[in-house]
Amino acid sequence: MKKILAYTLLAGVSGYVGAFLFNLQNTNDDSLARFTSSVNYSGSPQFVALPDNSTTRTDIIPDTGNDFVEASRTSTQSVVYIKNISERVYRQSFMDMFFGMGEQSGETISSGSGVIFSADGYIVTNNHVVVDADRLEVIHGKNSYEATLIGTDPASDLAVLKIEEKNLPAIPIGSSRNLQVGEWVIAVGNPFNLTSTVTGGIVSAKARALHIVKDKFPLESFIQTDAAINPGNSGGALVNRKGELVGI
Repeated sequence: MKKILAYTLLAGVSGYVGAFLFNLQNTNDDSLARFTSSVNYSGSPQFVALPDNSTTRTDIIPDTGNDFVEASRTSTQSVVYIKNISERVYRQSFMDMFFGMGEQSGETISSGSGVIFSADGYIVTNNHVVVDADRLEVIHGKNSYEATLIGTDPASDLAVLKIEEKNLPAIPIGSSRNLQVGEWVIAVGNPFNLTSTVTGGIVSAKARALHIVKDKFPLESFIQTDAAINPGNSGGALVNRKGELVGI
């Protein structure tokens, strides 16, 4: 009795599967005919054009147009070259002093970049660009200015200078808080007074602490970017695609 029941079930299942396959074959006969008629069985390759029913995706990587061009044009006008001039006294050996050579002095010059953030001559830069300076000189375009050190904050490595000039091209101020990882940014500097240099990249990370600020209570919250940074770019601008200042 059990064997008869098993055979009956097996026959029923087989019949159902056969009916399903027969129905599938009838349904797709036209599709299979179209497919097989396009295949060349002679052994030589044959390329069949697929129907053009795709749509162009413009939302994956948006067209930036001339965003970098305009942002570079506006931001480079606000970046200056800074010369740090310090007087150094060099002590001579005992024999030099004995024969009247005494102490000698000379100038030591280092340099960096800065950013004009107000039209009346206030400039922000890195503190390490201006540290130990006896005299500061700012070069903007073809003009040279003696700069006054207004204040420094070694904990955040920032400093503010002032030059006596009006109607300067102040850079628009953006928000580093609103900056997103993966967003395009531009690094602008004025290394060695070779006019402004512009490089581009993305924000790789935010709020980095690298323990490089030599202060008792350092405040480090760096923006990491893969934009190339040239020697002499210290104190320069990091701007977004709108040309707004988002970092130093």
